[in-house]
Amino acid sequence: MSGRLNGKRAVVTGGARGIGAAIVSRFRDEGAEILLTDIDPAAAEAASRELKVPYFVQDVSSEDDWRSTLDEAHRRFSGFDVLVNNAGLGDLSGKDSPETAQLDDWRRMFTINTEGVFIGCREAIPVMAESGGGSIINLSSIAALVPTPFLTAYGASKAAVMQMTKSIALHCAQNGYKIRCNTIHPGQIRTPMHDKLMEDTAKLAGAPFEAVRDDYLSRIPMGEFGDPADIANAALFLASDEARFITGSRLVVDGGMNLVN
Repeated sequence: MSGRLNGKRAVVTGGARGIGAAIVSRFRDEGAEILLTDIDPAAAEAASRELKVPYFVQDVSSEDDWRSTLDEAHRRFSGFDVLVNNAGLGDLSGKDSPETAQLDDWRRMFTINTEGVFIGCREAIPVMAESGGGSIINLSSIAALVPTPFLTAYGASKAAVMQMTKSIALHCAQNGYKIRCNTIHPGQIRTPMHDKLMEDTAKLAGAPFEAVRDDYLSRIPMGEFGDPADIANAALFLASDEARFITGSRLVVDGGMNLVN
């Protein structure tokens, strides 16, 4: 432990599993105080016990839940310096092409992936500004950077997060808030969500899971899937004072996949 986040207080949404849990673990190891949030009470409680950090049950699409979450962070830590907007919805089980996507599903995707990030940033900005600034880290995706005809709503929702982040970054800078806001763009990271995507793809194609996995792998120039720890390390950098002069930027962690797509 090098203490790169000593004295920092962080809120990490969707922190019970996958990339979120990896970020919580990395931040904790580097000295941060963390409030883990998740919509799944059982998963949040289990992760809290395993990672030894407090948790709070939160639906990121709810304004009231966001206010309660930030109140809880203030109660526990007297404020916070880092917000990681990680919670999100993945694929729609094969119903996300330009021809098959349903409007209700599209709206649900944007409600969680885009509106949830917007509400979190909106509510966090005045609190962070009052306490002297901080770092907002929004999880976007490589899907924001390349065409995603099989994940149309998902890609569009993550592209909206990328654009919104730039606007938030400039707003905060121009107002002297000392709040940095950046995006991380994971590529193919082996998580339960990613495995489900491959399983759904295999079912739709009538192909073996192994064949789909190998096809996904072939699209990554570095030749391997990413690990949640790779995203946690990127988040650690953006949360730390080492990134003090970085705002409105996108950090792509995809093994080079965007270079060939």
